[in-house]
Amino acid sequence: MALSAPIGIALAPRPTAANAVDDVIERARLLQRSGIDRAWFGQRFDVDSLSLAAVVGSAVPGLHVGTSVVPINPRHPLVVASQAQTAHAASHRRFTLGLGLGARDLEEPAFGIRTERPIRRLREYLTVLRSVLTTGTVDFTGHTVAAAPPLPAAVAGGDGPDIVVAAMGPQAVAAAGELADGIVPFLAGPRTLGGDIVPRTEVAARAAGRPRPRVIAGVAVVVTDRPEQVRARAAEQMAFYESIPSYRAVLDREGVGTAAELAVIGTAAEVETQLRRYVEAGATELLVTQTDLGGPEDELATWRFLGALGGVPV
Repeated sequence: MALSAPIGIALAPRPTAANAVDDVIERARLLQRSGIDRAWFGQRFDVDSLSLAAVVGSAVPGLHVGTSVVPINPRHPLVVASQAQTAHAASHRRFTLGLGLGARDLEEPAFGIRTERPIRRLREYLTVLRSVLTTGTVDFTGHTVAAAPPLPAAVAGGDGPDIVVAAMGPQAVAAAGELADGIVPFLAGPRTLGGDIVPRTEVAARAAGRPRPRVIAGVAVVVTDRPEQVRARAAEQMAFYESIPSYRAVLDREGVGTAAELAVIGTAAEVETQLRRYVEAGATELLVTQTDLGGPEDELATWRFLGALGGVPV
């Protein structure tokens, strides 16, 4: 029986790629042929996720694309609004803008910036973005953000993409429920989603008179017949999350010691059972990450299984 939630896959260039963009387009086409209709792109210090979403959304017709996620601190919201509208137009209105608060330990040495009052900045950032993306302009002066473009900021065909936030802490969840269209929690297991994050988000959305928010649960998934080997690799690759305070807090709430404990790795039947727990906990969509942990054959098998299981259009 199909899962009652769309499934998207996080895509990144392969380390051996001769051209990162060409490689992701090729992978996106293969993803679509596997029955999956949405792809997500993370932001690091190399390939730009918003540019990649625009290119892939244009090159692969019918594919929904999104960023998961763009850190808000290094970029002014007017710049992000321009990029987001361009991606929305390029993909023919199949783009979702995913934002995140960022990680101080990474951003401070890289950009030489220090951001105080992150929740206030998030609220002000979302206020500016929503105004530009829905009206084409903004005139706002806050404590951390000011925006008053002297020329129109609208992009024809690019208005109104959904905004979702990588929110897990109570204040970030409240801000996202009030001012965004949804959340993208990662490493928040079913217990934390159903018992805390989803109810908080829905309460904030209702209080603000907004529709039910999208809850796009991020989870690492591999369908494999070598679970122990893949779990060992997951433990290596996911360990760094355990030292980031926001992720450590959500792992503690879920009652697990390591990030890899929340990776869904096993047979197709085992994976399906675990993913249904996320939907039962309130996830409206799934964002599947790290499907490459078991190698190319397992990755393709995972995509094909998930394409048969989900892929319900929003």
